[in-house]
Amino acid sequence: MNILPRISQLIIITLLIALSFKSYAAPALFKIEKNGVNSYLFGTVHVGDASMQGLPKYVTDAIDKSEQVVVEVDISKLTPLQMQQRSMPFMLLKNGKTLQSELSQQNYTKLKDYFAKKSIDIAMFNGLKPWAVMVSMMQIEFQNAGFSDKTGIDKQILTYAKSNNIKIAELETLEQQLQMFDAMALLSNEMIAETFQQLADIDGYFIKLVDAWKNGDMDTLTHYYHTSFDDSNYGEISEQVMLINRNNKWLAQLAPRLAHERLFIAVGALHLPEKHGLIQQLQAKGFTVTRL
Repeated sequence: MNILPRISQLIIITLLIALSFKSYAAPALFKIEKNGVNSYLFGTVHVGDASMQGLPKYVTDAIDKSEQVVVEVDISKLTPLQMQQRSMPFMLLKNGKTLQSELSQQNYTKLKDYFAKKSIDIAMFNGLKPWAVMVSMMQIEFQNAGFSDKTGIDKQILTYAKSNNIKIAELETLEQQLQMFDAMALLSNEMIAETFQQLADIDGYFIKLVDAWKNGDMDTLTHYYHTSFDDSNYGEISEQVMLINRNNKWLAQLAPRLAHERLFIAVGALHLPEKHGLIQQLQAKGFTVTRL
């Protein structure tokens, strides 16, 4: 389904690629090689603006050379109704809990004021888990800034693959993605507090990151990676749940296939860097990974 709070970085944009290639001026595409078999790894952005409509030719060329496109979740096979039906059980609070009971009074009051300024009654969200409310806030702010998942790179890749009869595989289910948010439930107050902090500067914490992704500015992306996943308790837990655990599971699926299949792997770009990222882990397994 990947820059604001640490959690939203993954599910909504996941832009960060912590490598330094100053000579490039385009989103990073990597070639994976082993035993004469070539595949591709592409870090994606889950929302985009009008300027991001249309995949670069070097990306579509790589897709054309591949036997299968592999994504996090193949949302193209789900209707909006199916998405809602499968998501709601994970988003709803249970056992008499309410949004107000799950948050500090300070955070709940800030949320109430936030929605009131947008003429939205917070009662609409009273049965939702804090992370689901956070996602709603992100959608509102992204839309206001001119961004939509319709021009997100993931969706464009899926559309291109389907229109060219290229098979599509997914690394996890929608339910698995939603379950990881429940693993962060004890950090709900920290998540909401940071969301407000980052939304106070949407340009600095989101639009500049999109620009960095567009231009291949890896130094800027590296900076935001390290500020997002710091050595605080929140930073370490969110990195473990949202990135490390998932990367390890994905690699267990991908490594055997990459030895004999030509794949185009498109995942949130935050999954690529650092010692737990897909690039270094693939290299540790004997694959040559080269930026094109």
